Amino acid sequence: MKRARVKEANPPVKKTIGVLAERSLHAALKKWYARPGDLTEVPLEGFHIDLVRGDLLIEIQTRNFYALKRKLPKLLENHRLRLVHPIAAEKWLVRVAADGVTELARRRSPKHGTFEDIFDELVHVPTLLAHPNFSLDILLICQEEIRRVRKASDKPVKRTRFFRDWDRHDHRLVKVIDSRLIESLDDLRAFLPSNLPPRFTNRDIADALGCSYPRAQSMTYVMRQIGILQIAGKRGRSILYESL
Repeated sequence: MKRARVKEANPPVKKTIGVLAERSLHAALKKWYARPGDLTEVPLEGFHIDLVRGDLLIEIQTRNFYALKRKLPKLLENHRLRLVHPIAAEKWLVRVAADGVTELARRRSPKHGTFEDIFDELVHVPTLLAHPNFSLDILLICQEEIRRVRKASDKPVKRTRFFRDWDRHDHRLVKVIDSRLIESLDDLRAFLPSNLPPRFTNRDIADALGCSYPRAQSMTYVMRQIGILQIAGKRGRSILYESL
């Protein structure tokens, strides 16, 4: 569903490191998510809030939930808060010249993100999901990853076995494809495949979802931390889980 965009409704505030470092993807998602009447970049309790909608605080985090381990618990003490996180279901890799503007080439990435990717970040803040003031909105998006050719004077960046001649310059929003709002433990429980046996392993989850084994491990870890799953024994060397 397309959402209305709004102009900033509050006076300018002193910029922090987070504001200065805002990239194209974060700024575009903030505009897309905003509704008429929302306030933007609101200073509150020593932090800057991306959007304030009535009594709801909205934080847009494009990556690295670990960076929120101090901010979110403090705000949740007295406020309702929604965390918005994008996952790239489609991605275009765009190579640009050293000026950061001139496009040289583009190709579609073979990688396709899914809603289940959220568990790779949730392992950093699993207990927040059980907080009554917390909700999570996952957005599946199409984005461009801008790869800028490095200047001859730049120090080369080593990547595994070879040096690359580019760096990740920016990420740009193309469109929002779908969204999934998590407001309760039942919403999170719905990520479990419906065809699992009463007791199951991480391999059972990975096979049912067609995802990687580490992804299944992240899911069971998060769900154990908030009381959706519990350990029910072992099958050989594999841990068995069951729903609570």
